Amino acid sequence: MESRLKIAGQAVQPILVMFPLGLFAMALIFDTANLLGGPDILGALAYWNIVAGLVGGILAAAAGAIDLAFVRRAAAKRLGVLRALLNMGVLILFAVILMVRVGNPDRTAGAGLYFLELLAVAISGFGAWFGGELANGRTPAFARAAVGNRGY
Repeated sequence: MESRLKIAGQAVQPILVMFPLGLFAMALIFDTANLLGGPDILGALAYWNIVAGLVGGILAAAAGAIDLAFVRRAAAKRLGVLRALLNMGVLILFAVILMVRVGNPDRTAGAGLYFLELLAVAISGFGAWFGGELANGRTPAFARAAVGNRGY
């Protein structure tokens, strides 16, 4: 898929995706340190990383939606929608994590919330890989099956 939203000849959406990925990964690192006995400020730092990651994720999703609106081929559009749904699922998971953490005065995560965060980061890593494969013109087999194109 060719990006329509560009600045100085560079696609905007792939650049915007990197910010939430990094912020969510840092939140996981801060929560890991907090759960291993670090100070509660690490949990608060993780909380604010999630807030910033959600803002960046919404901006990246908007840029992706603009790019997706200009896709003409049906199979490419279906793959783009699949990628967008994967990324939106990650944003929803982190929004749920954020809402649960608001109830804790220290903004720290417990073990259950930590594992949900770990799952969301793993899914976001998969989504980044999938988006990179699509950008390089390769379509993974599961995606070809999802859009009904079984040929190579």
